[in-house]
Amino acid sequence: MAAGDAGAAREVLLPGGTYRAARQDGAVNGGTHEEFAGRLAKGAETLLERMWNPRVLIHGRLAVLWTEYDFHRGGKFSHCGVDAFNLVDTAAGWKIAGFTYTVETTGCRPSPLGPPAGTNESKRP
Repeated sequence: MAAGDAGAAREVLLPGGTYRAARQDGAVNGGTHEEFAGRLAKGAETLLERMWNPRVLIHGRLAVLWTEYDFHRGGKFSHCGVDAFNLVDTAAGWKIAGFTYTVETTGCRPSPLGPPAGTNESKRP
C-alpha cells in the first residue's frame, strides 16, 4: 500500500472480490478489488497501514485474518480500526477473497508499534 503499487495489490486480491469500510457514523461503503487497486495507483499521498495482534483461523483452503491497525496519510495519523480478511488457497497461492474494515477516527489507542518513523504522534484524536 505504501508503494501505491496497484500491480502488487492485484497479485494478492482474488479477481471478482469486494471490500467494505464500516465507518463510525454508520455508513458502509466499498467496491471491487479492481477499484481498490486502482485507487492505490492514483493516490498522491503516501499511505501507511500498520497491523498488530493478528488472529488467524485456517481450515483447509480457507483462512480468516482479523487484526487491529492504524492508518497514516501523508505522514499524519488518519484513523484506526480492525481489518478482517477472508482468504482462499488457490493454485496460485493464498489470495484475498474479500475484506472489511472499520474506520475509527476517535477512541484510537496508541499502537504497540509506537509512532511511525519520521512522525510526531504525541496527540491522537
